Amino acid sequence: MPAMTRAVVITSIFAPGEAIRRFANLPGWQLIVVADRRTPTAWQQPGACLLSVAQQRQMPFQIVKALPWDHYARKMLGYLWAAREGSQLIAESDDDNLPEPGWDFPSFEGHFKLLPADRDFINIYRFFTDQPIWPRGLPLARIGDPAAKPSREELVDGFSRIGVWQALADDEPDVDAIYRLTVNAPCRFARRAPVALAEGTRSPFNSQNTAFHRALLPLMYLPAYVNFRVTDILRSYVAQPIMWAAGYRLGFTGPTVHQVRNAHEVMDDFRSELPLYLEAEAMIAAIDGAVRRRAAIGDNLHRVYHQLVKQGLVGEQELRLVDAWLTDVAGLAPP
Repeated sequence: MPAMTRAVVITSIFAPGEAIRRFANLPGWQLIVVADRRTPTAWQQPGACLLSVAQQRQMPFQIVKALPWDHYARKMLGYLWAAREGSQLIAESDDDNLPEPGWDFPSFEGHFKLLPADRDFINIYRFFTDQPIWPRGLPLARIGDPAAKPSREELVDGFSRIGVWQALADDEPDVDAIYRLTVNAPCRFARRAPVALAEGTRSPFNSQNTAFHRALLPLMYLPAYVNFRVTDILRSYVAQPIMWAAGYRLGFTGPTVHQVRNAHEVMDDFRSELPLYLEAEAMIAAIDGAVRRRAAIGDNLHRVYHQLVKQGLVGEQELRLVDAWLTDVAGLAPP
């Protein structure tokens, strides 16, 4: 595969559909699709690089031995592959998100609308719709909390160095099972100026329409020994205080995909999300307490997962994978 500068990573167990075809045809992007054991062996899509099961078993990465099969976290092999091939911008999506023409992300440095510091959790969807809706991973106690509902009048202009961009998804946005069991209304978000969050102001972000600066590759780590509906949200909890310590911010931009959601059993999603409903606040406290201002990004990631294990919030087997991931990242050429 030729050297790349921008890659988008997806994992799929289905034959190529419209979303895959659109991503494969985006100019200036290399699509990498990570297979799993249920992915059709005859999978093929022009413009896409498939990392097959057989190819994954031969990859020179330490996480190959520690990653479970049939898990969304196998996507990490795509991140490493993209970084090894020279990508300086690693984006990701899912096989049920259809990108709009010109799908892209804003600059990672510049002047953006900025929500001031130390607001703790906020409902980021409030900036893009007046509809009562909240993102998956927003702690339950914050859903009805007026303090978590910022107004557009609070935004100020300011320079930000963005580490992660989260773009929204129209029609079937990323919400939790409680929303789907109660409101369950589709949503179309406003196309408005991007919003950055200052230090101490946070929001969950997902892995459905997201881009990471190459310097923050360690923070793409997806925990593999937690539930599928928890993995990317826990990653977002972990990433933000480590980003602040390294001088980066989280940014959100309007919708650039629309989701035609794969079939889900909502009650199964609810059961999978229980750790987020019951333990999100404890996770955040453990993460914040482990991050050190002057530590390297990888060192902070290591400290955080040791603390999460110590407090019984993730299983001890996660540590083997974290160590393998950091070894693999350290073995790549610097960004």
